[in-house]
Amino acid sequence: MNILELKDVSMTYGTVKALQHIDLTVGQGEWLAIMGPSGSGKTTMMNIVGCMDKASDGSVVLDGQELSKLPPRGLTAIRRDKIGLIFQQFHLVPYLTALENVVIAQYYHSMPDEDEALEALRSVGLGERARHLPSQLSGGEQQRVCIARALINCPKLILADEPTGNLDEANEKLVLEILHRLHGSGSTIIVVTHSPDVGSHADRVIVLEHGKIARTTTGALLHKSA
Repeated sequence: MNILELKDVSMTYGTVKALQHIDLTVGQGEWLAIMGPSGSGKTTMMNIVGCMDKASDGSVVLDGQELSKLPPRGLTAIRRDKIGLIFQQFHLVPYLTALENVVIAQYYHSMPDEDEALEALRSVGLGERARHLPSQLSGGEQQRVCIARALINCPKLILADEPTGNLDEANEKLVLEILHRLHGSGSTIIVVTHSPDVGSHADRVIVLEHGKIARTTTGALLHKSA
């Protein structure tokens, strides 16, 4: 069963063709990596899949819903209810504790539940850091707060944009271990990354070049060629 289907999707900004005739399906429970050089269309694809932008042409179906037919408010609801976003820059509220940063994600989805938020932090190894502000956390800890925030509403799809881009090797390993655990429990994960090492953990890797899918491989083969 596919959770995501892109059919002949293109995105144009003025005269710039950011994506051109993309056909892609992502199965429920799959881990997909999207790779490619800067300017290849990775961010554009992430914005479309993450309901932050609409494709110029083509069809995007997420969990059975055609996104092109939804108004902005409908896209916001899909993003809130079905997608867990993990950002490279974390985007934590600086004056809120780790716990409060997770709770605020619940606020826009359902009733805030501090116990559930604390359990989400414990699941990423931060139960003891729940009352700390982002400025009191390391970069790796802030990224794990971001992951807890993404998971709190039980999303159908986890979309991670360069989730290890600002991390050292030790924290990159911790974040990848969490993603592996989520994948093992059945989560669907799409990771946008420049890193062949991060991409090698995925079931499948697509490489974008000039807005087109240049090639497709598996994470295992990418690991062997690295």
